[in-house]
Amino acid sequence: MTPRAGMLIAAGALVAGTVTVLPAAPADAGEPAPRPLPRIAWTGCATPAYPKLQCATLKVPLNHDDPAGRSITLALTRIPHTAPTFQGPLLVNPGGPGGSGRGMAGYVAASLPPKVAAEYDVIGFDPRGVGKSEPALDCKPGHFAPVRADSVPTGAAAERAAVTRAQSFADACGEKYADVLPYIDTVSTARDLDVIRGALGAQQINYLGYSYGTYLGAVYARLYPDRVRRMALDSVVNPHGVWYEDNIAQDFAFDTRHKAFTAWVARHDATYGLGTDPAAVEAAWYRMRDALRESPAGGKVGPGELEDTYLPGGYYDGYWPRLARAFSAYVNDDDPAPLKEAYERYGEADAAADNGYSVYTSVQCRDAGWPRDWSVWRKDNWDVHAKAPFSTWNNAWYNAPCAFWPVEPLSPPDVANDQVPPVLILQATDDAATPYEGGVALHRLVRGSSLVVEEGGGNHGVTLAGNDCLDDHLAGYLATGTVPRAADGAEADAVCAALPEPEPEPAAPAGKTAPEGGGTRAGAPQAETAGTALHGFLGHVR
Repeated sequence: MTPRAGMLIAAGALVAGTVTVLPAAPADAGEPAPRPLPRIAWTGCATPAYPKLQCATLKVPLNHDDPAGRSITLALTRIPHTAPTFQGPLLVNPGGPGGSGRGMAGYVAASLPPKVAAEYDVIGFDPRGVGKSEPALDCKPGHFAPVRADSVPTGAAAERAAVTRAQSFADACGEKYADVLPYIDTVSTARDLDVIRGALGAQQINYLGYSYGTYLGAVYARLYPDRVRRMALDSVVNPHGVWYEDNIAQDFAFDTRHKAFTAWVARHDATYGLGTDPAAVEAAWYRMRDALRESPAGGKVGPGELEDTYLPGGYYDGYWPRLARAFSAYVNDDDPAPLKEAYERYGEADAAADNGYSVYTSVQCRDAGWPRDWSVWRKDNWDVHAKAPFSTWNNAWYNAPCAFWPVEPLSPPDVANDQVPPVLILQATDDAATPYEGGVALHRLVRGSSLVVEEGGGNHGVTLAGNDCLDDHLAGYLATGTVPRAADGAEADAVCAALPEPEPEPAAPAGKTAPEGGGTRAGAPQAETAGTALHGFLGHVR
């Protein structure tokens, strides 16, 4: 699950103090946690959007079992509290793995109710290997440069070439970062969180994690349950499927979500002119895909790039109007320009995406075992493709370096927990990136947790994205620590209605560019700004 480039702090804005601390021992190590001194030195790095933003760096051990050995550097941001009541640090993580979190501090602080935000130091951070943290991984720059071969193998030779490409990426990572790769994993990152906690001088942390950040939070809570004050987890990774099985589950869920998109296009035939039958609209999309194999749009968008472009629509339906316009222009007007523009906006990989993918593979391939026999991948992915063709093989090649990873895998930790304070879990029923079953699974594993469900919601990342009901649950929890409880023994402790679907949007006039985020929502125009902004930070995970 790696994000594309999101909304990042301007590169020139980072001016930071640095401090080195020793990590606290895990809670079950039988030793008291040392109190680190000195503390983090924050300096101003204001942006026009976030004039109170501060930055710092923090040195942590590369290997937490050797705290006196080599250190690496984490890049941090903070919006400091302003209220007399101080509830401690609120660490925020956008997921990935590989997502930059420095920009999240300002966004979360600005999106929470002012009274709630004022009581927290909101802390963003680039996890080890990511963004402005050092070293920042980039195993093979340009790995996703267009035009790639069709993701669906057209024969044995094409499959061999794709396997070789995946293996070459794994080899490049091993050659470039042999000394670092054994320590790019979720448990090491969770231990970094505890170093941050100690350097902040806090006995406990508050935490808000999205997507992969939910798994990171669950691992932290298992390692250090007494150091968790409050923890909100939005769009939850299924801990039972880390990571091969979770990716298979995504393939089915994204195919279903793509069908939801083509059905929406069919409902708005008056705008897009692609027909009123969802199955026929979907068939037209696959004919477009076939045509791009022979003639990539704008010399950049072949079948794989088309999947990269439309996959973000599986994360956030606010992109549907722009994606539908590009689809319509290609099919009805023989105009590839909007498709190329959509690819450049949503699908094209830049340097930040190359970094994110390098960390994504490093974490997921190290965290857990993957099949080493390629015949297992071949059989599984052809079986899934037969039922869910939208992105199955695209996702397979995205993860295929794990079949050849140069570092032996770890065993995923058990995240069952009966010691942590009440955890707030928020989950949409139709989320494709982290399907609903993951939220239910973690709810059952973490005793005393509370599950808030967005019924009928299909977006990934549901709080601070325009749904007032969900945001009220999050804000209330951060303000008081209280969570909803089901009165009737139901699985969900509270249910919120999903936001309405976006309204269609006609083509922009000649010479004009449509606003980011697509059409408005009936009765909820403010949700577009919030949803688009949030998904700029979360990126598009796999």
